[in-house]
Parts: sequence; structure tokens; C-alpha cells
Amino acid sequence: MNSAIQTLMDRGFVNNCTDFDGLSDLMDKGPVTFYVGVDPTGPSLHIGHMVPFFAMHHLQLAGHNPIALVGGGTGMIGDPSGKTEMRKLLPEEQIAENVKHIKNQLGTVVDFSANPPKGVGKAVMMNNADWLIDLNYIKFLREIGRYFSVNKMLTYEGTKQRLERGLSFLEFNYQLLQSYDYYMLNQKTGCRLQIGGADQWGNITAGIDLIQRMQGPQCYGLTFNLVMRADGKKMGKSESGAVFLDKDMFSVYDYYQYWRNVPDADVVKFMKLFTFMSLDEIHEYEGEHVDINAAKEKLAFEQTKIAHGEDEAIKARDAAKAMFVSGGSGNRDGMPSLTVGKSKLDAGIPVLELFVMTGLAKTNSEARRLVQQGGAVVNDKKIDDFKAVITSDSLDGQGELILKAGKKRFFRVVVE
Repeated sequence: MNSAIQTLMDRGFVNNCTDFDGLSDLMDKGPVTFYVGVDPTGPSLHIGHMVPFFAMHHLQLAGHNPIALVGGGTGMIGDPSGKTEMRKLLPEEQIAENVKHIKNQLGTVVDFSANPPKGVGKAVMMNNADWLIDLNYIKFLREIGRYFSVNKMLTYEGTKQRLERGLSFLEFNYQLLQSYDYYMLNQKTGCRLQIGGADQWGNITAGIDLIQRMQGPQCYGLTFNLVMRADGKKMGKSESGAVFLDKDMFSVYDYYQYWRNVPDADVVKFMKLFTFMSLDEIHEYEGEHVDINAAKEKLAFEQTKIAHGEDEAIKARDAAKAMFVSGGSGNRDGMPSLTVGKSKLDAGIPVLELFVMTGLAKTNSEARRLVQQGGAVVNDKKIDDFKAVITSDSLDGQGELILKAGKKRFFRVVVE
């Protein structure tokens, strides 16, 4: 097996391939241009989107040439695969803005520099809006649509699931457009491999079939396991919502804590999938006698360093230690925080309002339940009365309020 494919297997990425032997032989002959697509349906990716891009990182290090395809065109429709409802249609201006954010986020995992180090593949970012937006629909149907069998399209698992709830004709076109992407990339760049999640199998094989029908070369598809946590939770979901890469949507501290609190059984698996640590280094964290807390701290630090940079990772780590190791007296700079005026606190802030202000509760009703269930804490004091009012009398030795929701969610209120 080609060494690059073997690396992905050893790290736990690979789910299936259209032809392992054929792809291995192709990679042995020299660098292969390959791509993965992502639709800009929001202003930020979340960690669940990133599995194919971490795989892209390893393939790039092996000398192969990545294309990160941003779906400025397909994003106007939305992939129905794995979705129970039709996506909300976004304005073109919002899609263009989302594309800018996503480019920056992918750059933390894939090297898009003009002159990568020797032996590292050259990565480029492309946007399928360049060939989809001005597409002539009648011409497209005649030249491309005639190669697609509706009967076959209806057999794909993602399509069958959506048919139960209703699948719009708009979404039904998505597979044609993604297949056309693969064809256009093959024509423009010589791309011969598409990678993606296991739920993309039908779209990928449809693209390969289209290229063959259009007299193109043999192309390949490689899919990756859909990652679930050992506790049954969907990867990239937290108590407060999706684990976004944008720190304005999901704080760096909470990001660090998400990785710090993954189930014990997932630590090594996630090191292999979501960090750049070598397998030899990861092996040091395997076995019965490993300090699992040290392993979790390593995972959290390495992942946060990739997504947000080393300085932010250090701040988040120090803030976590301040709360869990130093009894709240250490460096809190990396903790999510807000500032309130001293006069406002002197007058008193209802505890429910305070927990909503900090985002530890979304509504007063949720904050009330938190108090009633014994999960609301202010500076190590459990709040028993949901009618309580927090004043300056509650400030700690550093002149701050540290709010705690449950066992692991903290927020810092700075008074000025």
C-alpha cells in the first residue's frame, strides 16, 4: 500500500476507497492532485468539518497537491446528504463573506503558501462559483444531465432518507453540480482524487462516473469515517452548541475545555485524527498506566494551538489550571469574560440575568433551572435562590466574579 494511504489508515481516517490498489499505484508514480469541498453555509467551520482537511494535511506532507474547494456556487443550494431538512438559503453576499472566513480557518491545517517546503505538495484554494454561477442551464442539462440516472440517484442512502421528509428539486440537483465540480477540476488541474466523509460516497462515485462518461481518465474516491464520541455524542457538539473555529462564536477557553473533557476512550483516537503529533509520540499516551489527565491536556493544547495559535493555547491552558488546579487564583486571562461597571454591580444584578449575560444560560428559564438543580455557583458559593441578587459583596480577592454552570463551564466577570 502507498505510504500516504497507509498513514491515513494508521491514523484511523479511512472508511472506503473506490479502488485501493489503483489509487496506491497512482500515488506511487508521483504527486496526485486531489480535492475536498466545503460549502460556506455559515461564517465558521466547526471541528466536525475538519476531518477531511486533517487528512489533506497528511497527504500534502507526503507530496501530493491539495485543492480546497470552497462551494461559493453549491453553497447557494446546500448538500442534502445527512440533513433532515432543507438548508436555509443564504443571500449571495453572505455566502461571499463566509468564504473569506473559511479560507482563513483552513489555512491553520493546510499550507497554502506559494512556496511550500521541499517535498510538501502545493495547495491551492478554488471556488466553484467560478464555473457554476454563470452556467447555462439548458446546455448543462444536455451535456451533463443526460449522463445521470434518476433511478440510480434515488438508491443513494442520503437521498432515500430525505425522500421520507421531502426532497426539493433544488437539492436534487446538488449531486449533478458536485459531480461537475470533480469533472471541472480534472479538466483544469488534472485532479484525480476526491476525498470526503463517508456520507459523500454517492456524490463522489457519481463524479467519477461522469468523468469516465466524458472520456476522462480513471479517477478515485477516498472516504473517511464519520467521527462519533465514545459517549455517543456527535463530534463537534457541546452543551452550548457547535464547537466553532471562530473564537467570537466559541471562545478559545471553551474550545480548549471541549478537548480537555472528551471521554477517556477518545483521547488517543482524537490525537491521531485532530493533531499533527507523530504516531510515535501518540504511542506514549497509550496503555493502562498512562496519566489520562496529562493525555487530555496534551490533546487540548495541541488542538487549540492548531486552531488558534500557541499564545492563545497557553492562555487557555493557564486559565483552566487557574480554575481546576490553583483554586481560581492563577492566570485567568484566557477565560471567557465580560466587563460590568462597578455602579451596576453595587446596585445589584439578579442572578438569572447575570447567568444569561455571560452566556452560561440562554434564557432566564434555563438559568432558573440551573439554580434549582444546584448547578449555579458564584465564587465557589452555590446559589440556592433563583431570586438572589449579586452585588459587590460577592467579589473575590481579585475583585472579580467567577461564575460556574455545572461542573466544567466557567465565566469571568471583571468589574471596572
